[in-house]
Amino acid sequence: MVSIEDLIAPVSDRLTPTERRIAEAVTNDPSLLAFGTVTDLAGRVGTSPPSIVRFASKLGFDGFKDLQHQVRNGLSERLIRPSLRIRRPQGSIAPIRHAIADAVEAVFDTLDEARLTSLAIPIAEARSVWILSGETSRAGAHALHSGLSMIRPQVTLVEEHTTGRDLSGAGEEDTVVVFDFERYRRNSITAARTLADLGVTIVAITDGPLSPLASLAQTWCGLTIPAVGPFDSSAPAVIAAELIVAQVARRLGDDARERIDKLEALWEATGTFLTYRPRSNDQR
Repeated sequence: MVSIEDLIAPVSDRLTPTERRIAEAVTNDPSLLAFGTVTDLAGRVGTSPPSIVRFASKLGFDGFKDLQHQVRNGLSERLIRPSLRIRRPQGSIAPIRHAIADAVEAVFDTLDEARLTSLAIPIAEARSVWILSGETSRAGAHALHSGLSMIRPQVTLVEEHTTGRDLSGAGEEDTVVVFDFERYRRNSITAARTLADLGVTIVAITDGPLSPLASLAQTWCGLTIPAVGPFDSSAPAVIAAELIVAQVARRLGDDARERIDKLEALWEATGTFLTYRPRSNDQR
């Protein structure tokens, strides 16, 4: 069943300001769309019923009832998940712990087998894989680069100051994986838009269907990114990267295993890893 987020993502860059308000409302609380009337939803958003109908049409439905039926059928699992966030006095670490735990659980809910497969296929089949990211999503990009580089060739982590040079050879046989969350980095979004126009496959790891990356991507996933003190958490992006690497390795099969075996042989031949044995008491 296609989610409301997946319905919005392909058209997000064509939504009017009013339609974006509707989209924000129904992604934050899909029950407004699933169980309310056109008038109810219009009143909640502060718009008119015809605007709600036009929004449904822009998502590809004949009318509000068709869109409502689609969302209602896919909503049951989301409605039974209560928030686990516990409010504590200021200064307690508990709210941060619960926010991270909720976000990690949401990664596993979002990246089910079907979604992981859709993300992994273009990465496994690409001639070259390029990885872009914003500053706060850099940890996920590094994790993906590290893992993919060990199971397939031609994987490049693109630095912001070398974006043009690195991506000048990207073509239609390639895949670009972009990590970015609000506040979106100009470089990653502009590069992704340019590459999409050139026919390069875009895989986006972002934060929802209204992200500027969602409408550019052939496949994408939306992660919940909680605040940890003054900064956004890197945990969801890193977990997503590790799950994607595992799925790509499964698809590559023997090719991935052979590459890892070659790496192990090179590491051993070059003494890459320290052989460490603790000294016994009589050697001290």
